[in-house]
Amino acid sequence: MLTSDRVKTAIPERRKRAGVCYAMTNDGVELPVVDVTHPAFEVKISDAELADGVDRFVRDCKRRERLPDFVQRLGLRIFLRRSVLAGGLRRVNGGFLRGLDTYLFKLGRENLGAGWAHPVDLKIAASLPALAMRLRLQDMATFAADGLASALASSAAQPLHLLSVAGGPAMDSLNTLLLLQKQDPGCLRGREVFIHVLDLESEAPDFGRRALAALQADGAPLRGLKIEYQFTSYDWSDAKTLRDLLARLGAGKGVFAASSEGGLFEYGSDEDVVANLETLHAGTPVDTLTAGTIGRPDGPALHLHRGLSRSAARPRSLEAFSALARRGGWSVDKVVERPFSHNFRLKKAPEALASVKDSGSV
Repeated sequence: MLTSDRVKTAIPERRKRAGVCYAMTNDGVELPVVDVTHPAFEVKISDAELADGVDRFVRDCKRRERLPDFVQRLGLRIFLRRSVLAGGLRRVNGGFLRGLDTYLFKLGRENLGAGWAHPVDLKIAASLPALAMRLRLQDMATFAADGLASALASSAAQPLHLLSVAGGPAMDSLNTLLLLQKQDPGCLRGREVFIHVLDLESEAPDFGRRALAALQADGAPLRGLKIEYQFTSYDWSDAKTLRDLLARLGAGKGVFAASSEGGLFEYGSDEDVVANLETLHAGTPVDTLTAGTIGRPDGPALHLHRGLSRSAARPRSLEAFSALARRGGWSVDKVVERPFSHNFRLKKAPEALASVKDSGSV
């Protein structure tokens, strides 16, 4: 594995698209940087089109599920054996899809690398699950950018801290900045911005750091901005690391937003979710927002990945998650229902704020 920022390109991208930035993985594979403000990555789909896609996905899954389980698995493994995207799913093995494996699903069919993508990868990238991942990222960044706009307008001199829990390359945070920059360039000009990536592994954050550098190059959308990208090794089952980080940053000093796309809220236990939300509540200003996703236990999600991988995901209904959020001091502010997930934004619950304020913690 290559770890230096001066990576020798092993697989360069031969078909670069105008206006798209590119960065390299530790292995020297050049990938496009997802930018939901660019037409190459922006997802525009009507409710009717999405519903049709769900119907087709469910019908295909039901036909496949009529076959014996071993036939399904054998057929899928033969068909997908050369697929890079399917390789990521096979590596799940009772755990979760790793950061860069997840990232590849968000590129979209037209943005897959000519030097590494197999024809099967093109089919997977055009599938409903891949589309859902792209929508998930777009929803997260939009929720965060919209929620931050007023806080940034009223706190012109304050630094902005974006905390990405289980964030991989922190594309949710980077795209939040891209949306803010497009909507109101003045809100970030001259402001210190910090992206704090809390993850188990450094491979995906290494790519995220190079992606940020590409977005800040001459002619790129984030050029000229003061943005620092920081990685912290983090296991969400022990929130002490997060608590210590927030203590160093200083509660109330700056504008804060937290996020976890396809991470903590989809895979963490009830106790871990509550502990992390409590920590974020206690260590951040009163107007802090948290964006996230939970895997749905119903609908097409019931068919997802059957016969190919077994993940450690913990699907939750919106009602069940809302109860956990309240225990952590938060309430659901906005939500959009997608085929495989509920994508949401949290705000600090007024009743929880009152009890914390009485204790002198804010």
